[in-house]
Amino acid sequence: MDEAYRSGFVTLIGRPNVGKSTLMNHIIGQKIAITSKKPQTTRNRIQTVYSCEQGQIVFLDTPGIHKAKNKLGEYMVRTAKRTLQEVDVILWLVEATTFIGAGERQIAKDLEQINTPVILVINKTDTVKREEVAASIQAYSDLRDFDEIVPVSALKGDNTDDLIHTIFQYLPYGPQFYDEDTITDQPERQIVAELIREKSLHALDEEIPHGIAVSIDRMKQRSGKNMYDIDATIVCERESHKRIIIGKGGSMLKKIGTNARFEIERLLDAKVNLKLWVKVRKDWRDSDLMLKNYGYREDL
Repeated sequence: MDEAYRSGFVTLIGRPNVGKSTLMNHIIGQKIAITSKKPQTTRNRIQTVYSCEQGQIVFLDTPGIHKAKNKLGEYMVRTAKRTLQEVDVILWLVEATTFIGAGERQIAKDLEQINTPVILVINKTDTVKREEVAASIQAYSDLRDFDEIVPVSALKGDNTDDLIHTIFQYLPYGPQFYDEDTITDQPERQIVAELIREKSLHALDEEIPHGIAVSIDRMKQRSGKNMYDIDATIVCERESHKRIIIGKGGSMLKKIGTNARFEIERLLDAKVNLKLWVKVRKDWRDSDLMLKNYGYREDL
């Protein structure tokens, strides 16, 4: 192993919808974390791995830090905050704006107790003028001292190479944790469930996505064939939501299934026979047992 090889753990934090998952997917070069414009898209801590000659970065994409309204929300915030204590570098993603809201100020307060290096990543630079990026850098510099400030566009990939170079400067020298070809520790079943949830997020009305979970009931490769049979259940909280998810004549469920199957086939590099069901589990987001059943566990 090269003596100059660096390796370590890096977490991405920030309010919901600032582009954490988009940035991670771009750096890794493959879709691992689901994305949407709706808050609370990422619910679990997702671990992905970036390897190059210089070293290895293990990224932890956490749920957005927000004001929790139920047990699921509390679990998400605990997951995000716990991660801050366990990493070598913190990437705090914000948007290019001079307005610093209550959510950002709360994150800045949370970071006061942390000794870990913090790199401020100003995202979505492709959506504003250069002067606005400069003004945003100044506004955040007045909020607290950062070890580095790096402006990027996660969507376009602008300046992400500079961000990687900057991260490596703060990582300790050490061995690689994973083989070069490893890109995530997520089980395939979990990624498949998340892809179905992503397509549901894209297709459904604002009030429904927060109340859905996806469980994989069966995932089996056909003997001697490059094909998977997958049975999955979309769980929602109300009968009225179930009707919307199914849609007229099953049209909405078919749309979700078609879009999800396309992504799952890309992930597995195989044909997929996907069957979806919808079940009502009232108030599952406030049930400790059901949260664990749907994969939201403190020990993960």
